[in-house]
Amino acid sequence: MTSSQGKLSVADVCVIVAYLLGVIGVGIWSIFQSKRGTVSGYFLAGRFMTFLPVGMSLFASNIGSEHLIGLSGSGAAAGIGVGAFEFNALLFLQLLGFVFLPVYIASGVYTLPEYIHKRFGGNRIRIFLSLLSLLLYIFTKISVNMYSGALFIQQSVGWNLYVSIFGLLTLTGICTVTGGLATVIYLDTLMAFVMVGGATLMTIIGFNKIGGYSGLRNNFVNAVPDEVLLGNTTCGIPKADAFILLRDPLHSDIPWPGFLLGQTTASIWYWCADQVIVQRALAAKSLSHAQGGAILAGYIKVLPMFIMVMPGMISRVLFPNEVACVDPEKCFEYCESRTGCTNIAMPKLVLEIMPSGLRGMMLAVMMAALMSDLTSIFNSASTLFTMDIYRSIRKKANTRELMIVGRIFIVILCVVGVAWVPILKEVQGGQLFIYIQAISSYLSPPITAVYLIAIFWKRSNESGTFWALIVGFIAGIIRMALDFSYPAPKCGEEDTRPSVVKIHYFYIALLLFVLSCIVCIVVSLMTDPPDEQLIIRTTVWTKHDDTIRTDEIKEEHELEENDDVDQRHRVDSVLQTQYGGIEMAEKEKPLQADDFLMFKQPLPWWKRAAYFLCGLSDNIAEEKKDAEEQKQHLKDVISLKQHPIAKRALRINLVIVLAVCLFLQVYFSIPDGGPRAPTIPLPYPPFVNNGTRPEL
Repeated sequence: MTSSQGKLSVADVCVIVAYLLGVIGVGIWSIFQSKRGTVSGYFLAGRFMTFLPVGMSLFASNIGSEHLIGLSGSGAAAGIGVGAFEFNALLFLQLLGFVFLPVYIASGVYTLPEYIHKRFGGNRIRIFLSLLSLLLYIFTKISVNMYSGALFIQQSVGWNLYVSIFGLLTLTGICTVTGGLATVIYLDTLMAFVMVGGATLMTIIGFNKIGGYSGLRNNFVNAVPDEVLLGNTTCGIPKADAFILLRDPLHSDIPWPGFLLGQTTASIWYWCADQVIVQRALAAKSLSHAQGGAILAGYIKVLPMFIMVMPGMISRVLFPNEVACVDPEKCFEYCESRTGCTNIAMPKLVLEIMPSGLRGMMLAVMMAALMSDLTSIFNSASTLFTMDIYRSIRKKANTRELMIVGRIFIVILCVVGVAWVPILKEVQGGQLFIYIQAISSYLSPPITAVYLIAIFWKRSNESGTFWALIVGFIAGIIRMALDFSYPAPKCGEEDTRPSVVKIHYFYIALLLFVLSCIVCIVVSLMTDPPDEQLIIRTTVWTKHDDTIRTDEIKEEHELEENDDVDQRHRVDSVLQTQYGGIEMAEKEKPLQADDFLMFKQPLPWWKRAAYFLCGLSDNIAEEKKDAEEQKQHLKDVISLKQHPIAKRALRINLVIVLAVCLFLQVYFSIPDGGPRAPTIPLPYPPFVNNGTRPEL
């Protein structure tokens, strides 16, 4: 337990309580803003979101607690290089908005595996992609978020790590289960403002402490723990390229060829083919609002370098012994991990430099980051399981059953995520963000390959896509297993790992992507072309095709038929209770909504409460009206109509965002002659400045 724990004042607690009350207020308000009892209402917020909540939710869903903890931790460990991932997002958000989204929206899907199902037919790819996505969520999202959020609370108030995790899960689970995507997006909007405001204020205070950006440049290279100063070790010394974004192609942590080519494959999956991100854009009320949300999120993604990465570096300058510790025993004392404590950079900075009240605000920021990410992940994972896996297995499931199954699955995800947390504490030298990127690079390139080929090449078929996924997945899993079997050596140890394990994961991602593309193309050309029906509105070349698809008519009819059977059973149940089945025997025609209302009885209070929490209604007429309204709205959305003025404004902003992205990548990648190596002679004399460590 560090000395900073337990420093929350009454003012801090009041701020946290005010934040929680704000979350509850927004959550209750949002419950009444959408039709949570329908599939579209629960999973896609009825597709009525404007560009502001869409853009803020895209940002908040991405910037979770693993970013606040992971970005700052990687910044403390290796400098600004990790900020390249954030600048890259500016480009891929626009790829989502202007290339992928029009196809997804035109196809009228709820999930991305559902899009693949419409594009190629069959269920095996749809189910495989859903399972693979859930696997990625567990490895790179759910467990990482729970661990990083709990780590912050542990550092703040000294709670046990797992007690913190269960407390956070309870809070986020309630938000997701009761509200659906509409509540998640509205909460994301609130939390995005909280995160940006709080992190910006913390950054300003941090820079004032060390003399601004020039002070950071001069002092970071000397931010080393006492073990280094006393000459006991040469570990823990900042790298010479700490202030270069894209680095040496062979012997660095961010090799520029690997980043530009290999990391691109993982980034396209994350921003353009991952349900968590794309689902927010699919909730937009039109294509223009979806693209506007992507542009807004792109502008905001400029900030993490300055308000998350650099504060981590500031924390190392101010607290090198704890943040940059190299002695495993001391590291365990500071953060309960023997592989390093850079992940505590953000919590340490907040608890030590923020005044009373603002510490509470930053704890609220961390809770906001955790909740926004987890609620988004839970809702999207629930959508994948319910719409792609459960619905494929149980084809007669009605809307009400799908709503209940989706909520139950969230609880299962929580349990699995907690089980993976212990492994996170010891991987990737304690750098959470690097761990996330490595796992994504092993598992996501095959997904990127099949989605890119699917929307651009009409000749690709189901067989080629399936085998590309299988081959790429097996190769990626083998490489990931090798990573866990042969962990990177600690500082000062000889690297005895096999050569294939030493290859940077960026280059592995590129190889996996190329392998998957080759398999998909070769197998597709060797087998029959896809049915013409499957191409309608599922590629960039056919997104405006208004031909009616026979499979869409069939799926819509099946869901309506299942709902009718469910409604008949509910009406029959009331009649059976009141009239012992006599009235049912006398009716020859199907029961209508009015028949049900004639015999409606007041429900018990507990049942009314359960219906309210789940957004369900026992009014058949109201359910049918909501379903018809959303069906008509969906037709308007998938038409892809855009106002000429809005379309022109979007194109102008697209050019601006891409120019900003290019400028930032180039500016921070060019060496400027600043400090590149420690200026303190090493090893340093045991005692300096009357027994204290040197002024940095």
